[in-house]
Amino acid sequence: MSAVNASLIHAIPLSSQVINLCAAIMLLLGFAMLAQRRVLTLINLFMLQGLVLFISTLIVALTTSQSHLLWSAGLTLLLKVIALPLILHRLIRRLSVKWDIETLLNIPTIMLIGIALVVIAFNVAQPISQLSGTITRATIGIALACVLLAFLMMITRSKAVPQVIAFLAMENGLFFAATSATYGMPMVVELGIALDVMVGMVILGVFFFQIRQQFDSLDIRHMERNKEQ
Repeated sequence: MSAVNASLIHAIPLSSQVINLCAAIMLLLGFAMLAQRRVLTLINLFMLQGLVLFISTLIVALTTSQSHLLWSAGLTLLLKVIALPLILHRLIRRLSVKWDIETLLNIPTIMLIGIALVVIAFNVAQPISQLSGTITRATIGIALACVLLAFLMMITRSKAVPQVIAFLAMENGLFFAATSATYGMPMVVELGIALDVMVGMVILGVFFFQIRQQFDSLDIRHMERNKEQ
């Protein structure tokens, strides 16, 4: 039995094994972000997720000779690993954000829901994986699970900054899913998304300061109470 397992491992190309490892790390980072209570650590986890996404995209580009994925990997490194974490760190310093992240549900309940979403993601992605002809088709389920975990994180946080980080993590999952299913999106689309993300971060930065000035807090529940009044 061990000899059969060893032969199966050797039959899988090294690049596919590394891509699968990156996918597993992406999923673990998704759960770590879901359970995280400190905003600084959450930003660092988002940066690590971007770094893993960069490595995975670079390996796919070099393995499949998809030249546009090299540009995608470069954009990911510049935007997700360098620019956005620096912007987020500067924002929380300017806003003097020192609090822990508040959740609408307790962490064990959120993690159980996350596990259920992963199971759903794998069941939904199974027929798509069978139709896909890419070397990364085995990671489609994990990519969809990362999207669902980020969405769960966004709807279970009450502060504005963690919700924005969750939205950015969801975009990471969508990009990973596109790479897994079809070797990425056209370069024009990726450049447009990158520009939209950067403009969105500038607008959200102004939005954060306006919330802080108006309510002396970044808790979005204050806006809901104000709307009800």
